[in-house]
Amino acid sequence: MAGVIGWPIEHSKSPLLHGYWLDELNIHGNYTKVAAAPEDFEATVRNLMADGWRGANVTIPHKEAALAMADEVSDTAKAIGAANTLIFTENGKIQADNTDGFGFVENLIDRGGQKWLPQEPATIFGAGGASRAIIYALLQAGAPEIRLTNRTKSRADTLAGVFGTNVRVVDWNDKTAAIDGAGLIVNTTSLGMKGQAPLEVDFARAPQHALATDIVYIPLETPFLKSAAKAGLATVDGLGMLIHQGRPGFEAWFGKAPIADAKLRELLLAA
Repeated sequence: MAGVIGWPIEHSKSPLLHGYWLDELNIHGNYTKVAAAPEDFEATVRNLMADGWRGANVTIPHKEAALAMADEVSDTAKAIGAANTLIFTENGKIQADNTDGFGFVENLIDRGGQKWLPQEPATIFGAGGASRAIIYALLQAGAPEIRLTNRTKSRADTLAGVFGTNVRVVDWNDKTAAIDGAGLIVNTTSLGMKGQAPLEVDFARAPQHALATDIVYIPLETPFLKSAAKAGLATVDGLGMLIHQGRPGFEAWFGKAPIADAKLRELLLAA
């Protein structure tokens, strides 16, 4: 048994994702949604451990609490300051990891190969938890500079302070200038998500070889990606990040490495 813990959790596609892998690999297991209010999170995790679960994914708003209660924390989760994957060991310990940045980078590689890993500055819109994971992953992958812009500048300043001089804050009003010469342009905000206003960016200043990617996958092609494509840029949607971030946890819980194939992508798109 494994699952995903969140509040709310009804929208999660993770059970469909992991259920597909369980079926494809012929594993006798189960992965389900668990709703837990913030005040009940730690007790919920302890109860799942007592019931013999192998671990769980953790989503909003529990990622920081998951990190805090873990006995062993990966360097990645420690650097990001949050955990999205918990592994329950046979000796009763909780191991915490964060696979969001891994999922982001693997999605880029899956859709375009190593060429999409930035050798030039990367521009990131948004300074939330996903942004922090992506900044860490891109710096680990060799990005020479991250240009970070956020509607609330103080949040961007705080986040930049975590990672040092390789992250430069750009005022939100100058966000279009931030993409000048950037090889990778990333939207980590909720702007463009179903029911939200679009993130409006003028991609005319972006290099023609640049890649634009959005971590939102509902809708699959956000206004941000449509605008980038219209300007002639290559684009990558956010669905692959969801798929790839789930791989390490699945392997840890169920003992086999899952495959991100076209059939799985089609299944998630149809859901």
